[in-house]
Amino acid sequence: MNQFAQALLDILRLRAGPEDLPASWTLTLIFVGLHVAFGMFTAMALDQSSTVFNSLVMTALQIFAVAILLKVRGFPERLAQTLLAFAGTGIIIGGIVFGVLLQADQDVNQPLLALVWLPLFIWSLVVDAHIYRNALAISLSQAMLITVLLLAGSYVVVELLVMFFTGNTG
Repeated sequence: MNQFAQALLDILRLRAGPEDLPASWTLTLIFVGLHVAFGMFTAMALDQSSTVFNSLVMTALQIFAVAILLKVRGFPERLAQTLLAFAGTGIIIGGIVFGVLLQADQDVNQPLLALVWLPLFIWSLVVDAHIYRNALAISLSQAMLITVLLLAGSYVVVELLVMFFTGNTG
């Protein structure tokens, strides 16, 4: 396994950070593009085309937030590696979640599926917090707070944009 793939797997296992990835804008842009494309593919495959817009907006918001946070903390040079870490781990976790969601049947109550999905969601939050912790040089609890606040804020912004563009207030 090459060093890049090993570093991504180690980030997923909380044993490495974005600093262990190459500082390559080319690689970062490729992976951010792949992450967005995978999100769009997933949304369409699961017949949730409305989430394509949500995915694009949430990705843009995360890029913006990461850039601002790194600038405020005095680490703007870490932007490429941090975005690469989020995109790379997002593709891997997204692929696993996609496999789980393919098993979902809206007409059937599937508590076991929820029991599989919930730990994946928590793992995703912890991995994101781990990336923030390393990139911003902060504690894990601070990083978890940032992760949860950015996730909640992203959903609020997406809902407001949907309401604005569609005129749907209900």
